[in-house]
Amino acid sequence: MHVKEIMDQKHPTIYDDDLATKARAIIRDFNLRILPVINENKVLLGKVSRRDVMVISSSVSPIKVKGIMTPAKHVAAAEDDVASAFKDMLRVDVWYAPVVTSTQDKTYRGVIGLESLIAPLIRTNPEKFLNDVSEVMTKEVVTCSPEDEVEKIWRLMQTTRFAGLPVVKDGKLVGIVTQKDLLESGAMLPTFESKKGRFRASSKVASVMQTQVIAVLPSTKVVKIAKVMVSKDIGRIPVKDKSGKLVGIVDREDVARLAVK
Repeated sequence: MHVKEIMDQKHPTIYDDDLATKARAIIRDFNLRILPVINENKVLLGKVSRRDVMVISSSVSPIKVKGIMTPAKHVAAAEDDVASAFKDMLRVDVWYAPVVTSTQDKTYRGVIGLESLIAPLIRTNPEKFLNDVSEVMTKEVVTCSPEDEVEKIWRLMQTTRFAGLPVVKDGKLVGIVTQKDLLESGAMLPTFESKKGRFRASSKVASVMQTQVIAVLPSTKVVKIAKVMVSKDIGRIPVKDKSGKLVGIVDREDVARLAVK
């Protein structure tokens, strides 16, 4: 099977000369993790991610997309073998990759995501996901507290690849906060100046985190969380013990690695 057979040809794009605030709005409104950047000839120039748009502090920022876009860590070609493309994505640690016509022709064609690999295998080869969650989860989890300032978490997400953090109080899971939550709340960096010229007061993680968190036990089969990730478009799921203590986390990449074994 080739990439062109499973890629999303309708995935939104943006021009490099558009305003960065437009990119932020598209990412927020369409719940995107990446937004390919093209020119007037539909040639792929780069991409904008949630992390990239989090640098914008105002709804009237004059910054253009070309000022915040970054190179795609992996670009797939339409004729690439699907299995090879996904292995390349996992090798460079990306969940989504833009697709171009070929290595010579950089005309944008679409986007592929790890869910395009996981979803069909849940139906056709569920045996690939019969491991216990405890076998694939990350045990050393970076967490935050409900009392942490949003600015601290924003900066942590900016300087690391963490797109979501479990929120823990007294060792127990009480919520989760993601880049999506920060974008939707408008509380990305509280000390930035607002368009009225006044600095906004700092806010706490408790004001933006999700408290209705899908979490699983270590003995849960991966196939169960794979189905949830695909059906609800969830990137990561915390793992807790029977007392509610956080013991790990599983993300979409952990699941995809089982799929390509």
